[in-house]
Amino acid sequence: MTSVLRRYCIGAFVGLATMAQASGEAPEVPSGQPITLYEVLIDTVGAQSWLRFRFIAPQIARDTGTISYEDAADDMEHLCQSVALPYLREYDLKGDLIVISLADQETEFGQSHPEASQFFDAFRIENEICIWEAF
Repeated sequence: MTSVLRRYCIGAFVGLATMAQASGEAPEVPSGQPITLYEVLIDTVGAQSWLRFRFIAPQIARDTGTISYEDAADDMEHLCQSVALPYLREYDLKGDLIVISLADQETEFGQSHPEASQFFDAFRIENEICIWEAF
């Protein structure tokens, strides 16, 4: 799917990243794997606004990782609820869909990275709850 418009939320992302670095905390997830938020994007897909939260999760690496998609699925739902929703409230953002992505290494958005392991899940928001959406 190609984006018509993509805007990086640099100021907001830097603020969140700085807060996490200052406290020395990374988001905790049910699997216990280390997770780092590295990019937040607002993406227009058709008539919808998608908010993309991109995380590094080295333990999902296909050759050396210990976390399967099944393990990471709970992590992604947790990240939607505990990171994405507070972020949206703090920066007064609205979107039709939240996409949580995990990659074992930093990747450039929209580019093919066959060497990278990546997991994605999408959520719609209803009553301040992340509801999983099948792609």
